[in-house]
Amino acid sequence: MTDAQETAEDPPLRTTGGAPPDDVETAPIPLLEPREGIPPVVATAEALAEVIASFTAGSGPVAVDAERASGYRYGQSAYLVQLRREGAGTALIDPVGCPDLSALGDVLADTEWILHAATQDLPCLREIGMRPTRLFDTELAGRLAGFPRVGLGAMVENVLGFALEKGHSAVDWSTRPLPEPWLRYAALDVELLVDLRNALEKELDRQNKLDWAWQEFDAIAAAPPPPPRKDPWRRTSGMHKVRRRRQMAVVRELWNTRDQAAQRRDVSPGKVLSDGAIIEAALALPLNVHALTALPGFGHRMGRRTLEQWQTAIDRARALPDTELPQPGQPLNGPPPPRSWADKDPEAAARLSAARASVTGLAERLNMPQENLITPDTVRRVCWEPPAERSVEAVSSALAAHGARRWQVEQVAPLLTRALTATAATG
Repeated sequence: MTDAQETAEDPPLRTTGGAPPDDVETAPIPLLEPREGIPPVVATAEALAEVIASFTAGSGPVAVDAERASGYRYGQSAYLVQLRREGAGTALIDPVGCPDLSALGDVLADTEWILHAATQDLPCLREIGMRPTRLFDTELAGRLAGFPRVGLGAMVENVLGFALEKGHSAVDWSTRPLPEPWLRYAALDVELLVDLRNALEKELDRQNKLDWAWQEFDAIAAAPPPPPRKDPWRRTSGMHKVRRRRQMAVVRELWNTRDQAAQRRDVSPGKVLSDGAIIEAALALPLNVHALTALPGFGHRMGRRTLEQWQTAIDRARALPDTELPQPGQPLNGPPPPRSWADKDPEAAARLSAARASVTGLAERLNMPQENLITPDTVRRVCWEPPAERSVEAVSSALAAHGARRWQVEQVAPLLTRALTATAATG
């Protein structure tokens, strides 16, 4: 029996559980309090050992969530981990007090983990020793099932008929002690994940998409951490305004200086210096601190030492020989931007146009976002360098080589083959 079934016969003032009311679209039930109240925050080895014993004795899948301090702290570390399991209730764990949760991760290793938007939380969970081998992603399940809004609040409301509080998602979770309203919000985030998972499983099965979903979930669980991003300074907001290589060098030097300062102080880089200020300095190439101070984003209130730090970075860029200046744009790993295909390879442009139309049509018939049916990058790569043999088998192999799952290959390979064959016949 699920948590929701246990409370289905509660009086009207219940705060959780049960099927959605008939008028759910106009009257979602506010989810006000966790079922067992707000649990104490686990911040000691002794308290963690009790949680490990409790969750080991629990049954069924475990709902997992993590809160980060994005926009406040450097990096994407977890500052609170929430878990819920039948027979164990809800636990709130402080990774600052308990930085190693590998023992908890080990006892749950063979258990199905339920997460919402798993790829967002898995990196910070892995940092503290929690690595699922099986998972169910309720956000991705919602996408595959065709829900137009897949945020946790929207899914809980549309599927289960309850309204979650939305006020604390972007707060500074590194705050200590954490305020009680924040803890209530955090506990409620895992309160109904098991019920949501069960309802979505039934819906996916009804649509004959459940096997597709499990393939997606398995791929997420098995995926290695992404490699470090190459030249991350190129993603500075407003970079499109920077045309000259010397100016690019200024962006690079300021970005790296800011990143080092942010890491040293453990604050978000944007709180050290805004992207807008970096771009302004790159465009102006100020000769001294006085000129720098006149630019937006800089000013006397910054302090002389801080201003000199930024000017020193700019001076380093100004002094670089031409051979050490960054090149405009990054080396392409794959096909060029589609807007240039018509000039570079008109036949490839025709293939892409036909393939996109076919994929869009199939995604609409399957009632799911096109990018979940097959990634646009995969379509571009196959169209830019199609297999020599325009057969379903050859296209299937090409799709699989680019990371497409078996269900995606089965759905997409036939229509891509027809698109490639048709354009070849008319080319």
